[in-house]
Amino acid sequence: MRCTTFDEATGFRASFFLTPTGANAISLLLMVEIQDSLRTGVGLAIAFMKLSIIIVNWNSTDYLRRCLASVYHFTQTIAFEVIVVDNASPAQDVDVIREEFPGVVLIKSSDNLGFAGANNLGVHHSSGDLLLFLNPDTELEEAAIDELVAQLQHMPAAGILGCRLLNGDHTVQTSSIRRFPGIWRDLLESDALRNRWPESPLFGIAPLFSSGHEAVPVDAISGACMLMRRSVFEAVGGFTEDYFMYAEDVDLSFKVYRGGRQNFYLGRASIVHFGGGSSIASSATVMQWRARLLYYRRYHGRMYLLAYRIVTGVNAILRLVLIATASLVTPRFRRQQRQDFSTADKWRTILRIMLTEPAGPQRG
Repeated sequence: MRCTTFDEATGFRASFFLTPTGANAISLLLMVEIQDSLRTGVGLAIAFMKLSIIIVNWNSTDYLRRCLASVYHFTQTIAFEVIVVDNASPAQDVDVIREEFPGVVLIKSSDNLGFAGANNLGVHHSSGDLLLFLNPDTELEEAAIDELVAQLQHMPAAGILGCRLLNGDHTVQTSSIRRFPGIWRDLLESDALRNRWPESPLFGIAPLFSSGHEAVPVDAISGACMLMRRSVFEAVGGFTEDYFMYAEDVDLSFKVYRGGRQNFYLGRASIVHFGGGSSIASSATVMQWRARLLYYRRYHGRMYLLAYRIVTGVNAILRLVLIATASLVTPRFRRQQRQDFSTADKWRTILRIMLTEPAGPQRG
C-alpha cells in the first residue's frame, strides 16, 4: 500500500510503501524526494544521508570558530554532525566551542596525536555514512558542502572528492590537488613553475584553471577538505598514523586509488583555506620532508628512497650555491636571507634531512 504526504510550505514530499515480509513482520520502505529546487536541486536521499564533519584543532580556535559558524550557516540540506578533536592545544582555549556551538562533539586529547591520529579518533566517535575531513582554518562562503555531498551521491564508485581551495584573497590554491609524488615531480616542484605552466601534466593542476563544472579525476586531494564514504575510509584502514603531519592526505589518496577507486575534484564547490593556521615555517619544513621520506619508503622501496635522497640532496646543494652567489651580488636578496627562516635556511634544513633523517614513523 502506498501513502503520500506533501508539504507545500517546504516542498517536501514523502512516499511510504508498506510491504509484508513475513507472517509477523512488516517492513517500511521510505522513498523521499526533495523538490525545493531553489535551495537544492540535489535529488533523492540527501536529506537522510548523515554526514560527519571531522575537524582537528591545534591552537587555531579563532579560525575554528569562524569555520564552524560558516558550516552551520551554509550547510542547510544535509543531516550532519560535527566532531572537533583538539590535539592538546597549548592555548587551552577550545572550551569556548562548547559554549558557542553546543551541538559540536568536542574531544580533547591529552596528547598531540598528529593530523592522522586525531582524524582517526574523530572518525571513531562519529556515526555518519559520509566523512568530511575539514581543516579548522577553512571558511565557507557558499553551500560547498551541500554541493560536494550531492555530487558524491551520484558517484557510487568514487574514492575521495575534493573542492577548489581559495586563498584569503580568493586566488586559487594550487595545492588543492596534485599528482602522486615522484622524484622528478618533487625536483621541479615550485609555485613559480606551477603558476607559469599550470596546464602541464607534470603538476596535475590543470582542472583548477578550467571553466568546467563537472567532477574530474585527479590523483591526490588536499587534506584541507576531503569527502569520502565511511566504507571506503575503513576499507583502506583510515589515515596512516606513521605520519604526524603532512603527506597523510597524499597517502590516503594513494591508498584509495590503489584500492581501485578514482579520486575526483569538483571545481564548482569552493572553500576559503587560509593556511598556516597552526604551523611554524621551520618545523613545517622538517615535518614535510620527513613525511616525504616515509611516503617513498612505504610505496617505492629502499632503492627508490636512496635515489630520492641523492637527487634532492644535490638539488639542495645547487640551490644553496645559487643563493650564496645571489647574496654576494644583490644587496636586496642578501637582506631577504636575514629573515627568521630564509630560503637558505629552508634548503639547509632539507639537505640535513636528506643526509641524516631516518625514513621512519614521525613523532611530534
